[in-house]
Amino acid sequence: MPLTDSLRDDILAAVPSLRAFAISLSGNGDRADDLVQETLLRALANIDSFQPGSNLPAWLFTILRNLFRSDYRKRRREVEDAEGSYAKTLKSQPGQNAHLEFEEFRAALEKLPQDQREALILVGASGFSYEDAAAICGCAVGTIKSRVNRARSKLSAMLYVDGAEDFGPDDTVRAVIGGSGG
Repeated sequence: MPLTDSLRDDILAAVPSLRAFAISLSGNGDRADDLVQETLLRALANIDSFQPGSNLPAWLFTILRNLFRSDYRKRRREVEDAEGSYAKTLKSQPGQNAHLEFEEFRAALEKLPQDQREALILVGASGFSYEDAAAICGCAVGTIKSRVNRARSKLSAMLYVDGAEDFGPDDTVRAVIGGSGG
């Protein structure tokens, strides 16, 4: 399939959501930008494999997720300030409670197993349906629902949130990426 103006516009419209997902995976804005750029390069290089009428954002998210996982496997052998001791010396203390709460939430989110964190970000923050998230992750819809539920329960327990059942699936995750999840 050739790259049409409409397809190009659809790809560009997905960039903010791709970046938010990349940030949630990598925890680093610069690394997220690199992941999104590599995703777009691979998507354009393989645009002929995209099936017209299928879910373009899901296809792009799958490419991004696969890139992250491949890169993660390569990088986990590298050791760069694994304890984070040097990085801690470069931090300044936050001046607002909101920033502290955000960091506390981000730390709790990072403690979740990767499969649960991915499911929660895809469904909650990125606005994918359970079916689309299942396709991206390559698992059953029930598995995604279970992962999202377990992730929300674990987050609420880690953050001592009363009434966690009152949270919508978007409420907790949007705080991490600072977006509206769509």
